[in-house]
Amino acid sequence: MNSRVAVLAFVVLLVGSLPAGVGAIEPAQATASPVTADSSAVPEASESLASVGTSAGSAATSGSEDVVLRETVLRHRPDDPDVFEAELTVHVPDSVTELEIELERDATVESMTGFERTGDRTFEWTEDTDAPTIRYTMPADRRGGGTQRAVDSSSDGYTFIDTGEWGIVPVPDVGISVRGTESVGLDRSARVDGPGATGGDIAFFGEVTEHERAVDGGRIRLVVPEAADLEESPEAILDALADARERLDVGSRRDEVFMVAVPSDIDWGSKRGIQYGASDAWVVDDATLDEPNPVWLHEYIHVRQRFSGRSDNTASETKWVVEGQADYYAGLLALESGRTDFNDFSGLLERGERSSYADAVLSDPSTWDDSNTPYTKGALAYGEIDRQLRLATGGDRTLEDVFRTLNAQDGTVTEADFLGSIEDNGGAKVRHVAEQYTQTESTPEMWSRSQHRTAFDQEVAAFEYGLGSDPIEVGKQEWPRWTAAETGGTDGDPDVIAVPAGESVTIPSTVTNAGDREGTYDATLEVDGRVVDHRRGTLPPGEETSHALSWTPSDPGEYDIRVGSDRLTVVVRSSASVTVTDLQVAPDSIGAGEPVTATATVEAADDRPAAAVLEFRTVDGTVANRSVALRPGETTTVDAELRFDEDGRYEVAVGDRTAVVSVGGGPAAEIDEVPGFGIPAALVAFVTALAVTLLARRR
Repeated sequence: MNSRVAVLAFVVLLVGSLPAGVGAIEPAQATASPVTADSSAVPEASESLASVGTSAGSAATSGSEDVVLRETVLRHRPDDPDVFEAELTVHVPDSVTELEIELERDATVESMTGFERTGDRTFEWTEDTDAPTIRYTMPADRRGGGTQRAVDSSSDGYTFIDTGEWGIVPVPDVGISVRGTESVGLDRSARVDGPGATGGDIAFFGEVTEHERAVDGGRIRLVVPEAADLEESPEAILDALADARERLDVGSRRDEVFMVAVPSDIDWGSKRGIQYGASDAWVVDDATLDEPNPVWLHEYIHVRQRFSGRSDNTASETKWVVEGQADYYAGLLALESGRTDFNDFSGLLERGERSSYADAVLSDPSTWDDSNTPYTKGALAYGEIDRQLRLATGGDRTLEDVFRTLNAQDGTVTEADFLGSIEDNGGAKVRHVAEQYTQTESTPEMWSRSQHRTAFDQEVAAFEYGLGSDPIEVGKQEWPRWTAAETGGTDGDPDVIAVPAGESVTIPSTVTNAGDREGTYDATLEVDGRVVDHRRGTLPPGEETSHALSWTPSDPGEYDIRVGSDRLTVVVRSSASVTVTDLQVAPDSIGAGEPVTATATVEAADDRPAAAVLEFRTVDGTVANRSVALRPGETTTVDAELRFDEDGRYEVAVGDRTAVVSVGGGPAAEIDEVPGFGIPAALVAFVTALAVTLLARRR
């Protein structure tokens, strides 16, 4: 029988980015109307973004048996600047039996190897190669709120453009559907072939100078094109972004942020910058850091808004939060860093008092006569709620705590979620304030300088968070933890653990109150910037406590774990990452009811850390499970004690190896074989749909 017929295979839909809108930033006194943003989802699975001429993602998944790697190479066509070229290569692991891709609208295919067309934009893998490739072109120029799937003909300036001399374009999206015998993860990389740079979501064509700042285990990349005339120094911009990263305790801390300074002499319309994808952005080169609402900081706030990463992540009644929050925190960070003064900050928020905005109800977009309303009245209302929350809690709680809660939430963030988090942090009185300014036409007045000091200059508790010294547990058993060097990494990189997909991972954490007053702490476990578990409590000064924080990864890939400033790399693997090389039973002849030990010899199947749950199977099915983790090149043994209650000859199987044990002293009998042996144990009948978006909104 054909194996594809015999196998009830799973289906995984790996959908790339579906960005749907661009939001603009306006200067404090501007009157132009920015474009509001719909969004698409921020990736949850492991992804690696490449720098100029390199492919960081391929290093992470080289030779992987359970990760589909999507590599995109981008090429500039200066003689034909209406389009740019993309060459997509998909590295297909052995466990995949069928694969289909879907390109964006407006993609024009020029050549392909290992694919055949099945529709206007869909192509099926022919299995002739494990690295099928398709080369195509995409339109370079986008205007207004144009998406990758449907270019908007709005006249509100360019969003992306190619001048021939240089170009800035979105990295094309691709949908991937997979059918196979094992669960697989998705990784991706992107690079520019020739002068330029990319963060994986935005690409720049042309000569550039790249500046980089290491920040808390990650990095900020600032790309300055030769064609740009940067108003601020690269060092000052990186200082401001690093300071914002440190000050904002809201989760969703990206390992890499990629920002491009674009020439300001292009018709960008009302836009001064956009954030696009998970953590990429461009900002006009004449933007300064002493503006009341610095564009560099505004777009960075968007990078930190995981909760707004997809159009269905925010309900219509909470869409105002996306831009109101970005304007407010950009202004507050500029004030607190000393780049602006209170008059600048006050002027920024006072815009919301103007009649064109004041009559709007923030939770009802149909009442917005001016599309600037989320930026203006939204920022003022958000600020007043933050002020009232600080006053009600003596500075112990702020809207950053609500921000963090929204980032941790799965599904659509509603007004009830927003208000519920406010009440949870500040009580019913503060919730009432939030209801007043978001659900009615009521508009707050900007507070005074002395009122600002009272609310914002309060002494607060200072907490330190980190990984605890207790063992890490996987599936409730103590688990090995290796240095990066032991797994082929670099000294100084985070420690590494390898775990089987679907197994619970428990991470020990500690909290210390290093300040001079009692306060409320939030111990969080972040996975790729997303809060997956947290504990809240209070601690007096000088006290310490600990918590066990847990996460269950569902898909293979490489994940960054954070507790405070401590990091850990978790490599999640499927059973294909482990090879069973031998199986022995001892003794091979026993009496009924007596124990026999089955010992499997296993090794890592590729050049990455491996992990699996091994099934010991007999005629009765799976009779024992044993979890194992291996460093690259490592071999070990795993055993299980088995018993058989009746005389006979029995087959024991682990992976694709078998051994036979004789039970009782009678004559030789026919072997009771493991049912279905020969079909990989991982072929469990299930159907899974997984949506993974690789680019977020455009703002």
